[in-house]
Amino acid sequence: MLSQNYPRMETKRYHILVYGIVQGVGYRYFAYRVANELGISGFVRNLRDGSVEVMAQGDEQSLAEFVDKLRKGPISAMVTDIKITELPVDPTIKRFEIKF
Repeated sequence: MLSQNYPRMETKRYHILVYGIVQGVGYRYFAYRVANELGISGFVRNLRDGSVEVMAQGDEQSLAEFVDKLRKGPISAMVTDIKITELPVDPTIKRFEIKF
């Protein structure tokens, strides 16, 4: 039995828009790799305005680490802004994928 002194990790879902030089620099593959390392489910895709959209679902601690890594991006990217909106958890989201 687990000790009740440990806080329960709450699952959350974020819609994230990433702005800057984030297309054509391997950003989607970077997000995919990091999401899989951290156990995040959802997707990443390029948007027509030059930004990148990320849907990310996981425990709070993993999501916080994921967002920190998204703010930096791969070495070839230059992130200038990130906008995050919290959404209701979607139990149908099971894995992370790159959408084209």
